[in-house]
Amino acid sequence: MQDDAHTTTHDAEDDPRNRDILIYVNGALKHRSEAVVSVYDSGFMLGDGMWEGMRLYNGRWAFFEAHMDRLFESCKAVDLDIGMTREEIADALAMTARANDMHSDVHCRLMVTRGVKVRPFQHPSLSRSGPTVVIIMEHSKPAQALATSGIRLATVPQVRGLPMSQDAKYNSHSKLNCVIACLQAEQAGADEGLMLDPHGFVNTTNACNFFIVRKGEVWTSTGDYCMNGVTRANVIALCRQNGIPVFERNFSLVDAYGAQEAFLTGTFGAQTPVASIDGKPIGVEGGQGPVLRQIRALYAELVARDTGGPLSG
Repeated sequence: MQDDAHTTTHDAEDDPRNRDILIYVNGALKHRSEAVVSVYDSGFMLGDGMWEGMRLYNGRWAFFEAHMDRLFESCKAVDLDIGMTREEIADALAMTARANDMHSDVHCRLMVTRGVKVRPFQHPSLSRSGPTVVIIMEHSKPAQALATSGIRLATVPQVRGLPMSQDAKYNSHSKLNCVIACLQAEQAGADEGLMLDPHGFVNTTNACNFFIVRKGEVWTSTGDYCMNGVTRANVIALCRQNGIPVFERNFSLVDAYGAQEAFLTGTFGAQTPVASIDGKPIGVEGGQGPVLRQIRALYAELVARDTGGPLSG
């Protein structure tokens, strides 16, 4: 077992401004100490809701339309009426950012639940208040150490991705499956859990999408059993547009152990190197290398084009 110091792909530099942020709760802005929802809320009671994580750069939300596509499609699939248009969500985001004097290096968690129940039971018809919408924004720069030391992964027994039970493409409030995987990784002395798909192929981590680099080729899972990550899709597209061979395919742990580079993708950290898997070091640069450096540079340029300025932080 490794030491007890754990990092995650969501480690951020401390920012004292976050102690007094205002949080959007159903149209009202409330200090974080007073921003609450009912204990009868279906999100609290059952994890019945969907959410999106987004980042604000240069006063604009990166890849906003892609995030809205995923949110509205997921809510439609589970008959959850958000009660707001995309334009109204954009206005709520702008109001919250303005109230907090936030312009860049900001992370947002936009949450939508089925709303408050009249009785504490499962059936969706008991949620009759209309949806609950919450927007939490924080001043948030990824911890610099993540870019150099990387993340330690441990393969965990918790499987992710059975679409007939809970499809991994739902960015739902029901995250117990991933929480269990995270606990299993921590018990193994790692930072995050590397989860396999139902067939035993390498899939994703408990929090992010997973990529490896072998002999200049970028590999990731088929996408059948993992979150359809916005950053994942952007990385795949950037590779295809810039002559980097990229494959969505089945591969096993032996392929991952032998990779020259490995990294995670997610809205918060963009691309985070993986230093080791099951105690086995990846490559000679802690999971980093020329391919990841090229992808990072291309991604920063993409963010700049989408938001009208550089990717700071």
